[in-house]
Amino acid sequence: MTVGSTLSRRTFLGVLAAGSAAVLTGCTSFTDADRDDDVTPAQIDQLAGQVAVQEQLADAYATAFAADPELAVSAEELARQCADQLARLRAAAPGGTDPASPALGPDTAGAPAVTDPTQVRATLRHQVGVAADSHAAACTTFTGARAALLGSLVAGLRGQEQQLA
Repeated sequence: MTVGSTLSRRTFLGVLAAGSAAVLTGCTSFTDADRDDDVTPAQIDQLAGQVAVQEQLADAYATAFAADPELAVSAEELARQCADQLARLRAAAPGGTDPASPALGPDTAGAPAVTDPTQVRATLRHQVGVAADSHAAACTTFTGARAALLGSLVAGLRGQEQQLA
């Protein structure tokens, strides 16, 4: 190589690497689409409320299984799905959950535990439906991954509701 107007191989490779890095950075930088999935403080509270809804549903499964051992055997997989849904929802909720958040509401809050085995399945099915309704209502206020998660929870719970029929 000659010195002067020609670039050395080392200089050329350095310029090429720097240009590639600039292009790569431009292609992978955060865009408006990434900001679209940001949550507002109100949505954070709403997500915490949905975590509480799912926690109450997991508790409802445990209560129902204690009251009806046959149901515990036949619906074990549904309870496992509910727990998996709760874990995914907790992971999506920024900053953890507030134990004082609104939960399932008047249909199930403070309701006495049903101990009559003939009513346990129907009561659990109702609680699954209430949780699905709550997640469906919350889903409409989100975009992106959190909306998809809530939508998938609704679909899963509707399936559980049918299996408990």
